[in-house]
Amino acid sequence: MASKRALAGQLAVVAGFENPRVALEQYPTPPEIAAHVIHVADLNGDIEGKTVVDLGTGTGMLALGAALRGPARVVGVELDRDALGTARQNRKRVGTTTPIHWVQADATRAPLCIDTPTTVVANPPFGAQDGKEHADRAFLETTAEIADVSYMVHNAGSREFVEAFAGDEGGEVTHAFEATFELDRQFDFHEADRREITTEVFRIVWD
Repeated sequence: MASKRALAGQLAVVAGFENPRVALEQYPTPPEIAAHVIHVADLNGDIEGKTVVDLGTGTGMLALGAALRGPARVVGVELDRDALGTARQNRKRVGTTTPIHWVQADATRAPLCIDTPTTVVANPPFGAQDGKEHADRAFLETTAEIADVSYMVHNAGSREFVEAFAGDEGGEVTHAFEATFELDRQFDFHEADRREITTEVFRIVWD
C-alpha cells in the first residue's frame, strides 16, 4: 500500500472547478484531506475489492483517490455536467485504470442499484447558503440506502446530529476525526483571500 503522502502527491494534479456554483457549495476537496480519508478507509478494509460511490463527486477528487487503492469499481455521481467533464479529464491526469462510471444525477436521488459491498465517500454541501440548510442530511439519506460503510465530511459540531441520524437508520459511527480545509477565495462574498474551515469526518457502518 502506498503511503498517505504518496497518495496526496498523486492527487495533486486533480483540477478544481472552473466556474464553481455557489448554490451547490462547490468547494474543492484538498488532496491532503482526500488522501487522508481514503487512506483511513483503505486501512479499514473499505476500499480494496469494493464498489466505491462518491456522492457529489465534483471534479472527482475522492473518487480518483479511491480508484488508486484497488476497488472493484468507482461510481462518481454529480449534478453539474461541467464538473463531470473536468472529472473525466482528471482521470487522465491521475492515470488510474480502475473502472470508473461517471453519472450525471442528483446525489440525493442517485439512480443506483448496487448488489455488491459498497463504500460511500462524500464531501457534501454543508447547507451554509440560505434555503439550503441541512443539505448534508439528504446525502446521508441516500448513503443509508446504498452503503455498507461510509466516510462523509461534515461541518464541525455535527457529531450529535450524525450519530442520531445513523442510529435512527440502524447505523453506527465507528470513527470520527477532524480535518482542516484551507480554501482560497472563489466567490465574491468571501472577504479573505484564504480561510480555514474545520470539519469532521465520520465513518458509519450501516445495517
